[in-house]
Amino acid sequence: MKKVVIFLLATVLFISPTYASEDYAPTAKSAILIDAATGEVLYEKNADVKLPPASMTKLATLLLIMENIDAGKLQYTDMVTISEEAANMGGSQVFLEAGESYSVADLIKGIAIASGNDAVVAMAEKLGGSQSEFVDMVNKRLKKLGAKNTNFVNVHGLDDANHYSTARDMALIAKELLKHEKILEFTSIYEEYLTKNDGTKTWLVNTNKLVRFYEGVDGLKTGFTNAAGYCLTATAKKNNFRLISVVMGEDTSENRSADTVKLLNYGFNTFKINVIKNKEEILGTVHIEGGKKDKADVVLVNDATELLKTTEQANNYFFKINVTKIKAPVKPGDVIGKATIIDDKNNIIDEVDVTVKEKIEKAKLIDYIYRNVKTLAGGKTVINK
Repeated sequence: MKKVVIFLLATVLFISPTYASEDYAPTAKSAILIDAATGEVLYEKNADVKLPPASMTKLATLLLIMENIDAGKLQYTDMVTISEEAANMGGSQVFLEAGESYSVADLIKGIAIASGNDAVVAMAEKLGGSQSEFVDMVNKRLKKLGAKNTNFVNVHGLDDANHYSTARDMALIAKELLKHEKILEFTSIYEEYLTKNDGTKTWLVNTNKLVRFYEGVDGLKTGFTNAAGYCLTATAKKNNFRLISVVMGEDTSENRSADTVKLLNYGFNTFKINVIKNKEEILGTVHIEGGKKDKADVVLVNDATELLKTTEQANNYFFKINVTKIKAPVKPGDVIGKATIIDDKNNIIDEVDVTVKEKIEKAKLIDYIYRNVKTLAGGKTVINK
C-alpha cells in the first residue's frame, strides 16, 4: 500500500485504485474522494459520467482568478464595474447593480460564499472582456489541466445541454485551485456582509453548510439547478491530511451534505498522510556561479509525502541531491535539479524537483571586489573570472 508521491507541478493523472467496497455516497448519481496532495483516488462511483455541474462551474473561474492574481496580472484591490449583463443574471445573486464598482476581493467573496452569478459574470468580463471570451479561456485551461470530460458554455452553471462535467474532473479542478491556498480564506467564510456602493449591506451566507458544521471543512463550492440536482465539491483538512470530495445529482441538500460527510469520514478514518520531507527543510547547499552569494540552500519545490492506511507505519527515507551548474540569478521555485528519494533498503523510490530556499541576485562588480577584499583579509587569494 505504501507509495511515495510528490506534489508535482505537472497534472496528476487519476489512475489509482479505489479501496472502498461500501457505497459511501448512496444517494448521489456520481461521486469521488481523492487525496488532495497526490490526486490518488480513495473512492469513486460513476466518476466519469457527464452531468450538469450547476454552480460548481464557478470553481473554474476562481481558478483563473487566482492564477491571474498570483501571476501579478490582477490585484485584490482592482476595481470592477458591473455591466448590465452581469447585474441582470438570473439564479443566485448578491444583488449587484449596473454601474457599481467593487474590488476583486469583494467579488471573490460574492462567488465563493454566496455563489453570486452576477459576481462571477463581472469577473469573467474583467478577465476575458466578455463572458463568451472568458468561457473559451476556461475551456482551454481545463483541457490543458486534463479535465477531458468537461465543457462549459457559461461561467455560472445555469443549465445547458452542452454544459457538463464529471466528478473526476471537478476534483481535478479543485485540486488545481487548492494550489492557491489564499482561496480558502474566502471559501471558509460562513457569513459576511458585502458593503454596497450606497452604503447598505448585503448579508452573504455560505451555501456550503459543512463549513460551519463539519470540523476541517474550509471549501469549496456547492451547486443546484433542476437538471443538476444538488452538487458539492468539498475539501477538508485534518492532521495535515487534506481530502477533496465531489457528489453530483443528489435529490436534496440534506443528502448532499450527508453523502459528503460519509465520504470525508471514510477518508479520514481509513487513511493518513505522512510528510517525508517538508519543502522548508534544507537538504544541503549548492554552489551558485556569478551570484551575490556563492552558495544557496537547497529545498524541495513541494512537500514530499506518502499516503498510508491508518494501520501502517511510516518508512524511513533519505535524499540524494543531483544538480547541474547553477548560474545567478536564481529564485525559489526555479527547478535547479532533482533529489532522489531512497528508502532504508537502498531502493530508489522517486525523483523530485529541488529549488533554492532564497533568491540569489546576479553579482555586480562591487560584489566581486568586496568578496576578494574579504577573502584577502582572511589571508587567502581568490581569482574570479
